[in-house]
Amino acid sequence: MCGNNMSAPLPAIVPAARKATAAVIFLHGLGDTGHGWAEAFTGIRIPHVKYICPHAPTMPVSLNMRMSMPSWFDIYGLSPDANEDETGIKRASQNIKALIDQEVRNGIPSHRIILGGFSQGGALSLYTALTTQQKLAGVVALSCWLPLRNSFPQASANIANKDMYVLQCHGDADPLVPFIFGSQTAEKMKSLINPANITFKSYRGLPHNACPEVGVGKVTF
Repeated sequence: MCGNNMSAPLPAIVPAARKATAAVIFLHGLGDTGHGWAEAFTGIRIPHVKYICPHAPTMPVSLNMRMSMPSWFDIYGLSPDANEDETGIKRASQNIKALIDQEVRNGIPSHRIILGGFSQGGALSLYTALTTQQKLAGVVALSCWLPLRNSFPQASANIANKDMYVLQCHGDADPLVPFIFGSQTAEKMKSLINPANITFKSYRGLPHNACPEVGVGKVTF
């Protein structure tokens, strides 16, 4: 994978215990890598599911005083009216769509692929699912928001995933991505896809962290 013209290592992969007939592509948060999530999935994996945890490229992040770190796109601020890195978000989304396409070529139908992520990775997973033409099984979005929200519904006018399942989880004590961002995102999602297929779960006292058991571990194919 590449992003912002910077290379990133090959994804961390947890292979299926038997023939893979489904896949989870899970995107880590800002400053992280896919290794920790891959290790966590190893302990809760479903035998026929392949888990793919890509790594974001390293780039300067405006929010963190331009320090270089793994990031799917630049973040200028965390306020609702902050400018967004539209070019970087769209480029990162294209990279994830290419990863989905690769798994389809490997023999896993797109409707057997769940896209998920935590924080910045969850944000990218939501945006990608709404703009891809590949029909997905669903999205698991942990402690995140919908990027470029004002571009919808135009950006998803021909959405292939109007009936996909979305599980959103958010801690009500999150100091980095406020809980209201998650709840407002869920309401926005209900206006874009079948609202009956959206589940929003809040976790009392949970700050800005998560574990796969909260979301992907409870999803069945």
